[in-house]
Parts: sequence; structure tokens; C-alpha cells
Amino acid sequence: MKASLDFLCSICLDVCKCPLCNKLFKRRPELEINHLFSEVVAQFRDETQQNLRKMDDEIQEMIEKRRQKIQEINESVKMSKDAADKQKTEGVQIFTVLKEFIEKGLKKVIKEIEDKQETTEKQAEGLIKELEEEISELKKRKVIVLPPTYEGTVMRAVAQLEETLKKHFKKLLAKAELRRVQQYAVDVSLDPDTAHPELILSDDGKQVNFGDVNQSLSDNPKRFTVFANVLGRQGFSSGRFYFEVQVKGKTDWILGVARESVNRKGGNSVKPQDGFWALWLRNNNEYTACTGPAAVLSLASAPDKVGVFVDYEERLVSFYDVYAAASIYSFTGCSFTEKLYPCFNPCNNDNGKNSAPLVITPINSH
Repeated sequence: MKASLDFLCSICLDVCKCPLCNKLFKRRPELEINHLFSEVVAQFRDETQQNLRKMDDEIQEMIEKRRQKIQEINESVKMSKDAADKQKTEGVQIFTVLKEFIEKGLKKVIKEIEDKQETTEKQAEGLIKELEEEISELKKRKVIVLPPTYEGTVMRAVAQLEETLKKHFKKLLAKAELRRVQQYAVDVSLDPDTAHPELILSDDGKQVNFGDVNQSLSDNPKRFTVFANVLGRQGFSSGRFYFEVQVKGKTDWILGVARESVNRKGGNSVKPQDGFWALWLRNNNEYTACTGPAAVLSLASAPDKVGVFVDYEERLVSFYDVYAAASIYSFTGCSFTEKLYPCFNPCNNDNGKNSAPLVITPINSH
């Protein structure tokens, strides 16, 4: 019995509390040392296992983070490749058109020279025939076949081609620029809670015109009560966005973007200092950029549809004549510190002359 208890206590990994063991430890100190050593070993083993499990969890977490990073890098590379492919496609389109213009101009120059040479040869043949028939007359007078002059032909053709290329290249670049910003198109609809009481909105939130009656609408902090403005539902505080508005048939309108905190109850003016970046058409043909003081714009033609592009990070607001694929005006170095909203003002009816609505239209490449 003694031997059995001594053996159990010497290998036990837990603390033995029996009186007999205590007596045995008193009689045999070496067993007490073994017992304590067993406790230390057990504790060390448990701590080691815990540390190993903790280390394994940390390694797994590190592996997962790196896998996520690899996935992010792969997605970034794919986005970069897609953008590069798109730029290459646009480049090929532009330079293909340029190549066609150059080849067409070269053919025209060659044909003009060949036509002159053919005319000269025919004239020479006619003169030779005439000379053979009138030898006696030729003895009395001097006949010289003058070669045609080609001087200036090539230079005129090159100058004409250069002028043509400039016009078409400028137009091509403008079209490419418009296609570039159109890829950032967003679905804009009007927010009735911001609309001035005299504005009439369509049910789908895509059209607004000025009514002659001040509607009985609930006042709220978002509603304009002085200027006949209405904002879009969607606000943007980063990135790029683009939308198009039909202005055909109108003699007055204001169009652009406004910051969220713009004064909606007071009579502040339309300018960047007051939170507006907009264009203004007045009196049917007076276009101005609301820069404060306003900048008068000279347009080749009146736009029927206006595109509005915003690059929040680049602090840029640009306006385009969509059908002409031409830039109208750009605000640069803008101070953006909060959300921006599309802003629309159809202006008053002017006895029916300006009754056409502003219409938010779908984006189509032109």
C-alpha cells in the first residue's frame, strides 16, 4: 500500500491533498520534490500549448490579411488594365481618323499634279500638230512651249490640309473628352422637399418648370423660398459624376451644382463664394458663368442639351454642349468641403416665352 501511494504521488500532475501523501512527503522528501516538479512541468506544458495556439491564430490572421492584400492588388491591376485598354481604343480611333484625312489630302495633291501634267501634255500635242502644219509660219515667229508651274501647289494643299486637320482634330478631341466624362454618368432625380413653392415637378422627378401659382407646401430647412431652385436627391462628397439636361426652347435658365449648406431662405447671389457653381442663360442669348463677377461667354451656337461634370478631388466643374461635343466653361480650383448636389432653376415663364421645362435626360454617346 505504501509503495503504491509513493508511486502515484511521484508522477501525479495535480496537487495531491490526501493526508497519507502528506505523511509520505514528510517521511520521504524526495517524493515531495518530484511532486512539485510534476506541477511545474504541467504548468509549463499548458502555457506552451496556449502560446502555440495563440501563435497559430496570429499566423492565420497574418496569412488572411496578405491574401486580402493580394486580391486588392489583383483588382487594382485589372482596373488599371481596363482603363489602359479603353485609352488605347480611343487613341486608335482618333489616329485612324487622322490617317484617313492625311491619305485623302495626299491623294488630292497627287491628282492635282497629275491633272496639270495631263493638261500640259495635251497642250503640247496640240501645239506640235499645229507646228507641223504651219512650218512656214513658225519660221517667222517664235513659239515656246512653256512648262506649267507647280510652285505653290503642294504648299497650298498642305496649308489647306493643315487647316482641315486642325478643325477635325479639335472636334475629335472634344468628342473624345465628352465620351470620357460621360462614363461617370449618374442617375439624377429632383428632390421635391427642396423645390421652391412656385416650381412644378414631374411625377418621375426628371422635369421642372416655373408655375404662376405659389403652391401651399410645407416649409422645411431644405426648401428654397427666395430663388426658384430645386436640388437633386443625390449628393456627392467624392469622386466624379456627370449628368445632362435638355434646355431646348428656353430663354432663361440656371444650371450647375450647389453645396449642401447653401442658403435656401435668403437672397444670396449665384456664385462660388455662396456655394453655387453654375451657368446662366438670360434674354435668350446671353450666356454667363456665375463667377462673381459673372464672366460673359461667347458660344458658337446655342446648346439644346448641357452636360455637367464634377471632379471632386480635382476641384473641377465643367459644362458641355452635348450635341456639338464642345466645352462651354470650366470652374477650376473650386473649394469643395461638403456634399455637392445638382442644382436647377428654370427661371420665370416670361409670359409663356420661357415655359419649357428643364429635363434631366438619359446619357447617350453622340
